[in-house]
Amino acid sequence: MKARYQYRLYPTDQQRQLLAQLFGCVRVVWNDALAICKQSEKLPSNNDLQKLVITQAKKTIEREWLSEVSNIPLQQSVADLGVAYKNFFDSLKGKRKGKKVGRPKFKKKTNQQSARFRIGGFSIKGDEVYLAKIGNIKPIWSRILPSSPTSVTVIKDCANRYFLSFVVEVEPVNIDANNQSIGIDLGVKTFAVMSNREKAISPNYSKLDRKIRKLQKKLARQPKDSKRINKIGNKIAKLHNQIADTRKDFLHKLSTKIVSENQTIVLEDLNVSGLVKNRKLARAISLQGWRDFRTLCEGKSEKFNRDFHVISRWQPTSQICSECGYKWGKLDLKVRSVQCLNCATEHDRDENAAKNINKVGMGHCHDSKRTQRRSETASVASVNEASRITSPSGR
Repeated sequence: MKARYQYRLYPTDQQRQLLAQLFGCVRVVWNDALAICKQSEKLPSNNDLQKLVITQAKKTIEREWLSEVSNIPLQQSVADLGVAYKNFFDSLKGKRKGKKVGRPKFKKKTNQQSARFRIGGFSIKGDEVYLAKIGNIKPIWSRILPSSPTSVTVIKDCANRYFLSFVVEVEPVNIDANNQSIGIDLGVKTFAVMSNREKAISPNYSKLDRKIRKLQKKLARQPKDSKRINKIGNKIAKLHNQIADTRKDFLHKLSTKIVSENQTIVLEDLNVSGLVKNRKLARAISLQGWRDFRTLCEGKSEKFNRDFHVISRWQPTSQICSECGYKWGKLDLKVRSVQCLNCATEHDRDENAAKNINKVGMGHCHDSKRTQRRSETASVASVNEASRITSPSGR
């Protein structure tokens, strides 16, 4: 399986100029190729696009500076545009799973910049990495590469930070699991509640988020041609990166711990796009990174030879007693603790949902209809009084 290893890079002033020139050329080639695709009735092939926007463009006065950078990242930019169009058409035809993919867009100078080198355009010599027509650069080797990389991408984010991202082949890791399975219920106040009663509290992003909103209001009042726009925008980008790095560190550590200790990991398929339509919870939900956590668990399950399951979002995991299977119905979000009137077991709402997620994922959930019929016959609880709320505290 393939994995990505990313390292921080601190280029010299001369290397910054060369990288800025490379990023500009890659961006121009992408935009020129995209403009040709939009004007054409039939989508041109990659070879035809490369001849138009690279080979023939170098012979013109307007684009003769394309020959000053390596040809490999320019060709890769056209190839990436072809992949973007393929994903767009597959999404329209329903061949691609997940959310609908939009048309490729023009690249901007103010967004994140990147350039990818294939084999032949880079090489690793000791502690340094040679990039064609850039020279030797020395990243911060925080860990050793497990194998020879097949490609490397130079990245410059919106906060003017540089990274080298390598794609390598890794072998699965065989580690014995301590537990058979675990169900995970994701939330806002408590990020994850596990079926073994463990809880994971996410970092508090509210302080940084308030600073971002304050700077965004200040940014909106600046004139478009002022120098303060770039200065304030750079501050906002640094705060966004600080939140993203904190969240990424938390999600990586939590997912590694869960996958390494359990043989089967079960999550619930959450409708995040629908949940963020709630204007009161949208910002808090967006900061959690539920989808990133699911992606990390899925990838690491493949690496550690674990079983990963995602149950349907329509499973009533918070409406069923995890002990006896009695279905008490929907509960308001502020209700955090309930007591089942069938077996008299008191449940924490999130722990009960996590246990039910684990049972559904393992394929042996209670027959709630049969249990409900038996309970109604025994006159334990009526249909309108399925459970007793014991702690209606806010979320």
